[in-house]
Amino acid sequence: MDLTERPDFEFDVFSKKCPSRGTLEHVTGRWGTLTLGALYEGSFRFNELRRRVDGVSEKMLSQTLQALERDGLVHREAQPTNPPRVDYELTPLGREVAERLLSLIHFVQGRMDDVLEARERYDTARGGR
Repeated sequence: MDLTERPDFEFDVFSKKCPSRGTLEHVTGRWGTLTLGALYEGSFRFNELRRRVDGVSEKMLSQTLQALERDGLVHREAQPTNPPRVDYELTPLGREVAERLLSLIHFVQGRMDDVLEARERYDTARGGR
């Protein structure tokens, strides 16, 4: 959607036709959240970022970075060196989004004892897992 095709409605993520849904998916998917959280720490080269976001495949990280770059959350800087050097960092908008995600991440991490207890109660009530 280019700027001339802007919707004639207010953005509403609960509406299936709202473009904010796609951005929300990019931001809140596992790899998007972890990538934005990692980039909040600073600029990374691709392989550094892949090591920081443990478990992400090269293909998935590439797709995630492209989606976040398209949404204006990540800036990709390619330097014409041999071999080529590409750095990724958050845009100001990306920093703002990452700050909010990190609040949620820290909250969840801080409440994991409660989550693990709840899982144990759930599994016990259903005959174990």
